[in-house]
Amino acid sequence: MRRNLGRSGIEVSALGMGCWAIGGPWKFDTGQAGWGEVDDQESIHGIHAALAHGVNVFDTAANYGAGHSERILGEALAGRRSEAVIISKFGYAIDEARRVVTMMDVNSTTIRQSCEDSLRRLATDVLDLFLLHVNDYPAAQAPAVMDTLEHLVAEGKIRSYGWSTDEIEGARVFAAGAHCTAVEHQLNIFEDNPAMLALCEAENLASINRGPLAMGLLTGKYAAGASFAPTDLRAGDHDWMAYFKDGQPNPEWLARIESIREILTSGGRTLAQGALAWLWARGPTTVPVPGFRTVAQVEANAKAMEFGPLRTDQMAEIAAVLAPVAD
Repeated sequence: MRRNLGRSGIEVSALGMGCWAIGGPWKFDTGQAGWGEVDDQESIHGIHAALAHGVNVFDTAANYGAGHSERILGEALAGRRSEAVIISKFGYAIDEARRVVTMMDVNSTTIRQSCEDSLRRLATDVLDLFLLHVNDYPAAQAPAVMDTLEHLVAEGKIRSYGWSTDEIEGARVFAAGAHCTAVEHQLNIFEDNPAMLALCEAENLASINRGPLAMGLLTGKYAAGASFAPTDLRAGDHDWMAYFKDGQPNPEWLARIESIREILTSGGRTLAQGALAWLWARGPTTVPVPGFRTVAQVEANAKAMEFGPLRTDQMAEIAAVLAPVAD
């Protein structure tokens, strides 16, 4: 399955690989923000497996592992850079030595420095897509950010840009940019965003979908009572994390998954493959980027492309099952 990366002219696989988890442990200020310990060689093998299975999109950020994710991706793509489309993000201050991320004043100087730092860590001379990573950055200040990004395009440092945000107002402002080509936003079966999808279609922007598998809950491998290592952010209690509460799977979400499991797994799909199929059926612009830490996860997610999107009747059935719960 192939799709266009918005108005950039870049053709991409309909599935990308999210590289947050391969950053390993790190902290945002004092709180855990990583997914626990990782095996860097397994991460590299996973990236190679993705390329072998037709996946060419890799979504990373300076944040992830405080630069570690970018370094691993760069190492994995050594000699193979032309096979990949790299998405990275900016907007926070990175302390690589301490693996700590903090807030940053977003201005022309810090944006440029962030770009140079990401290029260095990724061992490349250009980023295919560079995203503002601050979800709630004031829309009124966005034009100044866009101006710097347009200059980076002109200088050949980046090919295109966009915003990782769930706020439609800011996305609409960025959409006016000549080289804006994507919005990365939360999207999964339980967190739909029809307004953002409509904007992406109307403005010819790619809809890069983060959280497509609800931080692993939609894989079906976490039952009630499951627990996580202290270095895994899912072990904590975060206001923004609906999937896990008090370090365990949210029972309400587990029940909702069971209510649609049969539909999602029809035709031989796994639960995760069905969840990805739902995203592709939501529109022609969607490119989900599920995270990975193992080769097996990469291969299973890549296989979802062989099944393609869910049918219209399956989408309607899911909507009907979930509607009473949503009300």
